[in-house]
Amino acid sequence: MPQTVRCQRHSCLVGTHRERAGAEVTLKRFWKSVGIDKQQGGYAVTLDTRPLKTPGGNPMIIPPEKRLVAALVASEWENQDTVLKPHALPMTSIVSRAIDAFRDDENTRNEVRAQLLKYFETDTIFYHADEPAVLVKLQEEHWKPILDWAKETFGVDIVVSNSLVVPSQSPETMKKFEDILAQFSPWEMAAMERATYSSKSFLIGLALVMRRLDVDQAAQAAHVEVNSQIELWGEVEDTHDVDYHDMRRQLGSAACLLAAY
Repeated sequence: MPQTVRCQRHSCLVGTHRERAGAEVTLKRFWKSVGIDKQQGGYAVTLDTRPLKTPGGNPMIIPPEKRLVAALVASEWENQDTVLKPHALPMTSIVSRAIDAFRDDENTRNEVRAQLLKYFETDTIFYHADEPAVLVKLQEEHWKPILDWAKETFGVDIVVSNSLVVPSQSPETMKKFEDILAQFSPWEMAAMERATYSSKSFLIGLALVMRRLDVDQAAQAAHVEVNSQIELWGEVEDTHDVDYHDMRRQLGSAACLLAAY
């Protein structure tokens, strides 16, 4: 009977490989070839002809209009060298999240929607400083266009603050964004969740998902406060740059998940 490969957030299992409790498991590459097969009306990524499964045990079937997504998942596994590095599988993990959490699980959808709306209530880009000048400039350059886009596109009022006081958004504004999330497909929900958590901003995540921002623009908007500090005090090597590129990788996986070709 053919075996399936089960991809875990912190490990990967095939056949009798066991997940070790506690810290992240490090496994050696146990497959020779990676492929893409047409299965169940979509695409399955295979390791030595065995199709990947999600952590929830679901077949990882990628819709036919997302051939690029399948290719990116396959590329992640092909590029794993001697040691399997789970952090280098962002496309695999976000595809799994879309299938396991948002395809048929309405409770999880509702929970994540509520959490995302909490991010909106205290969105990073609502808080505008009056100084230093470099921060004010970056806020105007990267945050104001997003706020203007959201107001004009969705016909809502968004309150911002120049103090530590949390601005209160109207029930109408909250309901509008709740309705938008309710209409998202599983793929859009997975992308929105990752983009919001990576950027620490609901509106930056939404603008990326709705293609108002590309990955670089979203990353720059999310990095406004850090960039202002870098301009004032300089970059901390192996800290600021590593954090930025990790965030950009996460935002990139969210954007690529929505690709329709």
